[in-house]
Amino acid sequence: MMKPRLVSLLLLSTALATPAAAWAQESTEPEAETAAQPAGEDETAQDEAPDISLPGGAIVVTGQRQRNIQQYAPQVLSVLSTQEIARTGEGDIAGALGRVTGLSVVDNGYVFVRGLGDRYSLALLNGSPLPSPEPLKRVVPLDLFPTSIVASSLVQKSYSVNFPGEFGGGVINLTTKAIPNEPFIKIGGGATWDTETTNKLGYTYYGSKTDWTGYDNGNRDKSVELKNYLSSGTLLLDGASDEARAIGSTLITGRNAVVQRDDNLPINFSGSISAGTYADIGDARLGVIATAGYSNTWTTKDITNQRPLSNSASQLESAFRNVVTDNRIVANGLLGLGLEWGDNQVRWTNVYIHDTVKRAGLSLGYQDNNDAIDYMYQKTGWYERQLIDTQLVGEFKLGGDTELDVRGGYANSKRKAPYEIDLQYVHLNSGEFGDYFVNRLDGGNQGNATVAFSNLDEDVWSAGMDLSHTFSPGWTGSVGYAYQLNDRMTSRRAFQFRAQGDGELVSAFGLLRPDVLFQPGTFYISSVSDTNYTILTNEIDYAGAVFTAKLNNHAWYAKLTGQLTDALSFDLGVRWEYATQTAAVVPVADIVNAIPDTNLQGEYWLPALTLTYEIETGMQVRFNASKTLARPQFRELLYQSFFDPESNRAYRGNPLLTDSQLYNAEGRFEWYFAPEQRVSIGAFFKRLDNPIETFLVRPGNDYITTYANAPKADLYGAEIEVQKYFDLFADRRLLISANYTYTKSKLKVKEGDTTAVYGSSSNNALDYFRNGAPLTGQSEHIANVQIGLEQQGGLSQQTFLINYASKRATSRGLNQSGQPDIFQDPGLTIDFVARQGITLAGTDVEIKFEARNLTGRRHLEYQDFSDGRVQINSYDVGRTISLSASLEF
Repeated sequence: MMKPRLVSLLLLSTALATPAAAWAQESTEPEAETAAQPAGEDETAQDEAPDISLPGGAIVVTGQRQRNIQQYAPQVLSVLSTQEIARTGEGDIAGALGRVTGLSVVDNGYVFVRGLGDRYSLALLNGSPLPSPEPLKRVVPLDLFPTSIVASSLVQKSYSVNFPGEFGGGVINLTTKAIPNEPFIKIGGGATWDTETTNKLGYTYYGSKTDWTGYDNGNRDKSVELKNYLSSGTLLLDGASDEARAIGSTLITGRNAVVQRDDNLPINFSGSISAGTYADIGDARLGVIATAGYSNTWTTKDITNQRPLSNSASQLESAFRNVVTDNRIVANGLLGLGLEWGDNQVRWTNVYIHDTVKRAGLSLGYQDNNDAIDYMYQKTGWYERQLIDTQLVGEFKLGGDTELDVRGGYANSKRKAPYEIDLQYVHLNSGEFGDYFVNRLDGGNQGNATVAFSNLDEDVWSAGMDLSHTFSPGWTGSVGYAYQLNDRMTSRRAFQFRAQGDGELVSAFGLLRPDVLFQPGTFYISSVSDTNYTILTNEIDYAGAVFTAKLNNHAWYAKLTGQLTDALSFDLGVRWEYATQTAAVVPVADIVNAIPDTNLQGEYWLPALTLTYEIETGMQVRFNASKTLARPQFRELLYQSFFDPESNRAYRGNPLLTDSQLYNAEGRFEWYFAPEQRVSIGAFFKRLDNPIETFLVRPGNDYITTYANAPKADLYGAEIEVQKYFDLFADRRLLISANYTYTKSKLKVKEGDTTAVYGSSSNNALDYFRNGAPLTGQSEHIANVQIGLEQQGGLSQQTFLINYASKRATSRGLNQSGQPDIFQDPGLTIDFVARQGITLAGTDVEIKFEARNLTGRRHLEYQDFSDGRVQINSYDVGRTISLSASLEF
């Protein structure tokens, strides 16, 4: 148990404050529903249809089947239009997607489709691939994308060959704003109160005076000495050298290492502006649209971090209370140019997103199964992510029956984490200095100090061409080619300080504040009564500090869409992909690299077939079968430890990973019984060969999450979706939209199955995986309900949004000890969103009120043992109240 007097030590210093925010939404309201229409048809649907840009161009066939995209597309999909995104009130597209059938959002914006992890979800922007700014992922986190720049979001759950073959649960294609229908200017802003953070205690540090912008003013630039060393090709192993002293004395300062306490964290806030216009040039129309946004949010988490000693909850190896404050600042912009003439269109889209987290935290507890000694950790960090994307897309009509789509894109993502500082203090409760927290700088037993510099830079070049020809009404053939090159370079250079000298001086100096302890004078030998003291600086973890990774993929596809009878249609195709994937350590000095390179090379034929049978107007059944694949993510291939501050876990890759193959089947009944109203019921099955799964290992005293290919896994389930409007009074109607997904998955492991784990003496798959265990990240039950009132022909909406997800495994337990898996339990959350349009002085104004997490649902991540529960990473999540307004001119 932590002593109350020690818990109070978490409340250190006093602080800086900067406000923060909730995004104001862009929205365009649908027109009033018209009467006397056939079931499944909507006379306004063609005008209101969402703008969708993806590989292969249009996803719909000809004639009346253009009226309802979800109904008449050849595949199983869901489309969130601008209006539907606005109804959710979410500030980023990840939150809005969490309302779609079978989708759940995990951690920082990673979307899981039908219980399959983020590695099985493909994210595209206007049909082109994106790089991830996250070291552990190749999938871009969708919380980077504010809803203000997204025109629509398409989620396709059944595979078609015009998409990349890395398709497990589904593909998510975001389409950005295009040519406006009329000139406009829209300005918005809002503020949010968080009951766990706003006006309450939190931690921060100075950093620089421009931190509130999300951009550093140069205070975090590396010193000249450090820059010269990092480019020298040498290793800093003699900690007492002049070079070591010169570098070490610049790493920890009062700006980056002194945690300050703020008893009244500020309110969150945001602002946005967007504008668009067009000009007619002869028979062509040239349009331009631009958006810019800024948000500033504060979040404090009071986290319980525990670890069991063995296969029991009765005795803990470690227990910490970890209080962390994140100040997240997001700046984004979009510039789009479009030219339309006849049935032809050229679009040039440019997206910029800059997302920064400034973090300060203190944790207090015990470790090594010894609650007589207290440890305190102080961490400060600056995590800067940036995404730049430019795309050029052309859609051309080559005669009446032939269409050509071409696209090219370049995207770059960066992640910079300079001066990531981790300090350890120890309270021995005995001896001369036993009543104080002391940093003796002995490498982690009684004090430690490390400073790390991380960088990620990834380019994605992509190009594609799709040619389609309509042979006769209802029969279209398509061929296409796609190219993608991901090129990533990442580095993490870490330095450790060690004290050397008389024991009493080591303890006495260890009482000093960080910026005083690591001032330049302490790096030189000092003499006090003939007793010496100095601080040594060495680089650590240099063996895999820098690595490169590439994915080079060529793909061809051909498909045929046809109408066999008036009721039966099909979509049949095959995709051929040839890809090479490499990951290699770049030695930082002239040393022998013991970490093996990874060179994966694969050629795949990926077929897909969808049959659709129309029972009667508005009622149909579908069947889909396909083969797809999943590749290892880049860092999963590198045998190097990496600590992720977001999940509070250490990870290490496995260079022996191989690709996974998936065999997919799905059946579905759909009934579109009225405009905007539907019922659908579906069932699905997936067989995964060599799925990549995580498990825990424990080299020494550390828990590390690593990866291996399990032999097989099965995933199956069912989903149901209902959307219905009820006319009430005057121009008001009631919306009830509900969906539920049941998913079950099982690893298939038996005696004699093998797997490859680098550095391990065992290849027995049962040593790493348990037969029948669920896939990591898979919730058995996911449900969403929207209940709302809305005005027809105007903007007035009041909506309750209810979400439930059952527990899901986030990591394997320590298999060698027979520990249970680590689970996260998202549980039930309820939100309320109200939107009201008014006119002030001839200006349209939208006012929005949001109340989130009304039930106060906690974040729960735990291990359940027969004698109790161990809280791995649990904390309270605040209720939030937001008010925003936007004006459109």
